[in-house]
Amino acid sequence: MPDPHASARQIIAIDMDEVIADSLGEHLRRYNRDYSSPSQPPITREQLRGRRLWQLAPAEHHPILDRYFRDEDFFRVLPVMDDAQRVIQRLQSRYEVFIASAAMEVPISFAAKFAWLAEHFPFIPPSHIVFCGDKSILRADFLIDDNPRQLSSFHGEGIIYTCPANIRVTGYRRVDNWQQVETMFLDPES
Repeated sequence: MPDPHASARQIIAIDMDEVIADSLGEHLRRYNRDYSSPSQPPITREQLRGRRLWQLAPAEHHPILDRYFRDEDFFRVLPVMDDAQRVIQRLQSRYEVFIASAAMEVPISFAAKFAWLAEHFPFIPPSHIVFCGDKSILRADFLIDDNPRQLSSFHGEGIIYTCPANIRVTGYRRVDNWQQVETMFLDPES
């Protein structure tokens, strides 16, 4: 009996934070706004290569770093990654595209993430937005994600989207930007 959920096209699941939404940029902006000074220069993306912000910020600032994520507007104001909108719209012509966010890690983010997607990616139907925790439940051919923890349990092919924290991670095909995603999936002969 044929699988009623089977798709004629391959399925690409795409993470939100640090893949289509610049959450690190907003996290750094808020942290540097509150803590940089002449004696404490701002933390930069370059300083984070191979590390997370929690590894550079003093331990007494960790609750504040966590609180930024829980601010109701945090996920609503994130900048869109360059070329993500254009490339994802092109991907839809050949693939089934789903946005898959591990929103269960910050449940207050649901409404803000949904509104952000509606504003910046109105061509993605709500039926193709998945808020979950562990992405191993996804039945997709590909997962583009910055988090190696999510990729390691995913059953299709995991593609790591470069961010400062994962710069040293190996074992996955890697893309540094949306132009590379476009070449990988749409223009492979380029």
